[in-house]
Amino acid sequence: MIKLRGAAFGFAVLVLVAACGSSAGSSSAGSSGLTSQDSSAPDASVPLAADSVATYRAYLEQNADLLVQRTKPFVDAVIAGKIPQAKALYAAAREPYERIEPVAGVFGDLDPAIDALESDIPAGGTFSGFHRLERALWQQNTTAGMAPVAKKLLADVIQVQALVKTIDLDPATIANGAVGLLNEISATKTSGVEDRYSHTDLWDIQANLVGAQAAYNSVRPLIVTRAAALATTIDGGFSAVLAALQPYQKGAGFVSFTTLTPADTQAFGQLVDALADPLSQVAAIVVSAQ
Repeated sequence: MIKLRGAAFGFAVLVLVAACGSSAGSSSAGSSGLTSQDSSAPDASVPLAADSVATYRAYLEQNADLLVQRTKPFVDAVIAGKIPQAKALYAAAREPYERIEPVAGVFGDLDPAIDALESDIPAGGTFSGFHRLERALWQQNTTAGMAPVAKKLLADVIQVQALVKTIDLDPATIANGAVGLLNEISATKTSGVEDRYSHTDLWDIQANLVGAQAAYNSVRPLIVTRAAALATTIDGGFSAVLAALQPYQKGAGFVSFTTLTPADTQAFGQLVDALADPLSQVAAIVVSAQ
């Protein structure tokens, strides 16, 4: 079994803890078998909590739909052997996945199949998904033999699209997912190992940040009522880290990650870590906001 990385791991742990905390006779909700039944979490009948869950669920479903919409033309280009077109579509196809990675990452083997790094694959394992196609396109400059990989990627993201509709959510789980996305940036994105062949890591970083901000914003009304100063600090942290990306924007995308110096990545990583610290306090606050 390939280990879950960063955001996916954090979200999975929270879901599993919640499931283990439920009564022995209870059953998991949804076809995914996932549950978030921590008895200390805000009841969904509490208006703000229910609104937070509904807001984030809509965000998940919107991005899962977008993931399928963007992956299909990318896959079509790979199958047709259109290397320049496939390269041009790669980074944008990944963005919706990176925004919802904490949730998508808990669906069994789907996350490794879609997004595993080559270095994550155990001996005898199968390297597939986005990064297998990335290696073929940039390192090997070919799509030969990649049609089955591309077709499976599309089937896997379609499965994610269906499963996000079934997952149980609560505000604390959503808040921890936001932190997980920041941890994902620190773990693999600022080192350049995520998109090691295409060097499109800045697209992923922005997607992780946007996804973390969306998750936080969905529970923010619960924070403002109890810790307004903390909400202001987190708002400022998101503004600072997103602003730090702006110098690297190029057209609708970003410059190659290789143009960043070690000092650049260190400074950016410090901003991410500075945001992760106050953001990590949110889950406990939304649990108590009953």
